[in-house]
Amino acid sequence: MSLVVGCGGDAPHGTVNRVIDTAQPTGADDRPPPPLPLPRGGTGARRGPLAPPRPGAAGGRLRRRLLAALVAAALAVPVAGAARPEAVPAPVPPPLPPLRAVTAASLAERFAATRGAIEAAMRTARAAGHPWRAAMLRTMADPARHFLSFDGRDGGRAAEVFGDLATADRIAVVVPGSGTGLDTYGLLRAGSMRLQRATGGRGAVVAWLGYRTPSTVSLQALTPGRADEAVPALRAFVRDLARLKPAARISLLCHSYGGVLCGRAAPGLNVADIVLYGSPGAGVDDVAAMGTRAAVWAARGTGDWVADLPHAAVRLPFATVGLGEDPMDPRFGARIFAAGDGGHSDYLKDGSPALANIARIVSGHAPAEVSHVS
Repeated sequence: MSLVVGCGGDAPHGTVNRVIDTAQPTGADDRPPPPLPLPRGGTGARRGPLAPPRPGAAGGRLRRRLLAALVAAALAVPVAGAARPEAVPAPVPPPLPPLRAVTAASLAERFAATRGAIEAAMRTARAAGHPWRAAMLRTMADPARHFLSFDGRDGGRAAEVFGDLATADRIAVVVPGSGTGLDTYGLLRAGSMRLQRATGGRGAVVAWLGYRTPSTVSLQALTPGRADEAVPALRAFVRDLARLKPAARISLLCHSYGGVLCGRAAPGLNVADIVLYGSPGAGVDDVAAMGTRAAVWAARGTGDWVADLPHAAVRLPFATVGLGEDPMDPRFGARIFAAGDGGHSDYLKDGSPALANIARIVSGHAPAEVSHVS
């Protein structure tokens, strides 16, 4: 099995912000969704992630509020969709041979192959009249950058390495949340670079944009559907890393909706830590339901609007609405660490308590824990 980022459907996603790898770009995750009549905190007694609330006034209120969120998102979808441009065309990337070993020579060969795929996408974007995407892809094709995989279609897929993967004994895989694509990739890249520096440069960080993320204000952002679609790709990627680097300590770092993907993909993964930060849920009821031997951590900044989202899951005839229990709720069972007073996109900013603590977790050290819900 190769370290390849899987591709989704044909529809575009995300809002185009025309960001070209700035230090702190503005992505869809930076803005809170429109105000909704949503509850805070946990849901009460533990239940499976798909079970409806138990009968009673509290359960009825929660169900009505979740349905109100669904209706509000449904009304917002046409507006958000109207603002999105047509999908930027990109060629089908050539198949990549599987990595048999992680050595300087094998990685150089892989990076050269993905650079060729990026350059092909750049030429296609330019020919189709999308100079801003072509310019962004030109920066990604810089020989100093290292991509394990790339696919420019459907908003984009990529896995970029920061640090020396061949010699690293600590590897962090950063899984982004809603609204992330090639047009908002700068935020993911900048945070991954800062994390790699915060570890003292001894480990490697992989920015894994390997799935079709939902738009921040959309029906998909309220359901685990996009996460479930991406589970096989994330599991394959992490298992390949564990096979190729059996002595390395691997941590899965999951921001925002990425926490739902990590929670659903967790069973059986050979990772040391799963870190949920700024996550509205993990798509499961609690840590035990994740089926993992990894240490599960959670953090949320006091300025993060995700705290105001619903923390439950309700099975409806046409979909499951909600993303499960709040990872910050004591009943969820995660180890809580300090994240400071930052907002939703501030966790990997220089000087933030969240960045310092996540770097410590990746390095195998205990973070500064807190005993209360942030």
